[in-house]
Amino acid sequence: MKVVILAGGFGTRISEESVIKPKPMVEIGGNPILWHIMKYYSSFGFNDFIICCGYKQYVIKEWFADYYLHTSDVTFDFTSENKMIVHSTHTEPWKVTLVDTGLNTMTGGRIKRVQKYIGDEPFFLTYGDGVGNVPIDEVLKFHQSHGKTATITAVKVGQQFGCLDLDDSGSVMAFREKNDDDGSVVNAGYMVLSPEIFNYLEDDTTIFEKKPLERLASEGQLKAFVHTGFWKCMDTKRDKERLEKMIAEGKAPWIVWEE
Repeated sequence: MKVVILAGGFGTRISEESVIKPKPMVEIGGNPILWHIMKYYSSFGFNDFIICCGYKQYVIKEWFADYYLHTSDVTFDFTSENKMIVHSTHTEPWKVTLVDTGLNTMTGGRIKRVQKYIGDEPFFLTYGDGVGNVPIDEVLKFHQSHGKTATITAVKVGQQFGCLDLDDSGSVMAFREKNDDDGSVVNAGYMVLSPEIFNYLEDDTTIFEKKPLERLASEGQLKAFVHTGFWKCMDTKRDKERLEKMIAEGKAPWIVWEE
């Protein structure tokens, strides 16, 4: 089963890094967050990836082209034959298809553009900037059990600020710190889509999170798998630093593979 990853956006809210690379290529723990997402799916046995590239897509292609060099010892012999020797090569059991889906294409348009690489079969879809310990095997079983077109993974995210209780006149009746009950339920990615999803995607201007998901919901074709564990989107530099800290302390819930 194929895993489609959206990796074509500009990443403007983490511009300190994205000015020179796509956000999915921003590193945490020495590797791009895209790599972490792929390693997580691979730990469940899913190794066939389709990456929807866009902004600075060449950076992603060049990184994968040299991946075996990133993970191996290398000798450059300039003394005689001017050759390169790769020692103890370690690679992943991955098939990776990198598709340039356009610079300004919206998320739904990017999915539409890779249809020919997916074929007439269900597939996973996720974003290239979020990590978590989502039980992917259970999400898949849930999708297969209900028979609808789309399954999203829903998580609850907390408010960033303290909370005010106001009366009708605008007087503050109480102020308290935020807690988990103050959050909103959001789509964390880690989706499973049946091939009928392509009937909901029109062209490059289609925003997947707008009309397609709204239509699916109105038609009763959208189900949510509720995940109560860890999930974090790397949206800002502060998010990146938090994920880096978790890795450094050995407390990264998504790292379930052997180092």
